[in-house]
Amino acid sequence: MINDVSALRQVPGETMTRLHHRLAEQADRQGLLDIAYRTVDSPVGELLLAATNQGLVRVAFADEGFDTVLQSLATRISPRILRAPRRLDDAARQLDDYFGGRRRRFAIPLDLRLSNGFRRLVLEQLRQISYGTTQSYAGVAAATGHAKAVRAVGSACATNPLPVVVPCHRVLRSDGTLGGYLGGLATKRALLDLEAAA
Repeated sequence: MINDVSALRQVPGETMTRLHHRLAEQADRQGLLDIAYRTVDSPVGELLLAATNQGLVRVAFADEGFDTVLQSLATRISPRILRAPRRLDDAARQLDDYFGGRRRRFAIPLDLRLSNGFRRLVLEQLRQISYGTTQSYAGVAAATGHAKAVRAVGSACATNPLPVVVPCHRVLRSDGTLGGYLGGLATKRALLDLEAAA
């Protein structure tokens, strides 16, 4: 048992990594890990992935501030959060395949609890927009059965907790311009270009 914080600083990094993995695995086995997270590199920058036992609950861009995102998850879902990459291995692999042009549809269990009501309805509709195609905000509103709710669709896209996986980047203004995007317009353009090139 290490009783002194200064002694912790002397533990080799490799040993600390092993200890962390053991802690994460034990917490998960004992049902004490409500949210696991990890980061992955991508062509649009580093992404934070977070998952509950139900599925992927959050994908965040670096510009959002990972600490801020984790604090929000602690407040909205549970403070029992730990960096536990293994729970997210499949999501990380599928994202890597997507960015590598080898995947057109994600097959990851999703936890949509961060979106409610109409916003969740919009997320379900976004999942129906095929790879390499786009739809207008008005088109998404009409598809939900609420044709006049164009601004609400924009708001749902802007607060999408699962960008890339739930493809709000495929939603454009009626005139074909990009509109907004949580990850920035350069990221939205890069995702659309990636899909157009496939």
